[in-house]
Amino acid sequence: MSICFENGAEFASAMEKEVRELSLIMTEKGASAAAAESLTGGLIASEIVGVPGVSKWFRECAVTYTDEAKIRRLGVSAKLIEEQTAVSRPVARLMAEGELKAADADIAVSATGLAGPGKDELGRDAGLVFIGGATRNGSVTRELRLAGSRLAIRRATAYEAVKLMKALAKLI
Repeated sequence: MSICFENGAEFASAMEKEVRELSLIMTEKGASAAAAESLTGGLIASEIVGVPGVSKWFRECAVTYTDEAKIRRLGVSAKLIEEQTAVSRPVARLMAEGELKAADADIAVSATGLAGPGKDELGRDAGLVFIGGATRNGSVTRELRLAGSRLAIRRATAYEAVKLMKALAKLI
C-alpha cells in the first residue's frame, strides 16, 4: 500500500520534493525522460512541468486513456489488451517501452490502472495500478494496491511513477 493523498497540500509538497530531486539527477546526467499515462490523465507530466528547469530533460507525455490510443500511439498489442486487459503488468511495460522509443528518451514511465470508484467489469477493486519504467537497458513494472478517492489514487500513482523515474535515473 502506498501513501494516500487525499490532502492536496501534502501531495503537492511531497511531489515537488520528488520532482526537484529527480530534476537534479537528470540535469547532472544530461539524460532525458518521458511519460505515458492512462488513469493519471496527464497528472504525472503536469506535476513534473510545475517545477522550473525541467525543460532541460523532460521531453513529452502521451495521454493514452483509451485502448485504441495505447495501440496506436505506443504500439501495445490489441491481442494483449484483449487477453490481459489494459490494466495489467505487460501493458504497463509495453506502454513504457513504447513511449521510450517514441520520445527517443533515456527513461520513460507509464501508468495504467483502476481509479474507481468501485470495481471494474472483472470484479477488480479500484486502486489496482501498474506502473512501468523503461530505459535503454531494460524495463521494470510495479503493481500497486492503492486506497482512497479517485483523485487520491491518481495522485498516489503519479507520485509512485515519479519515484520510479527517479530510481531509474540513478541507474543510468
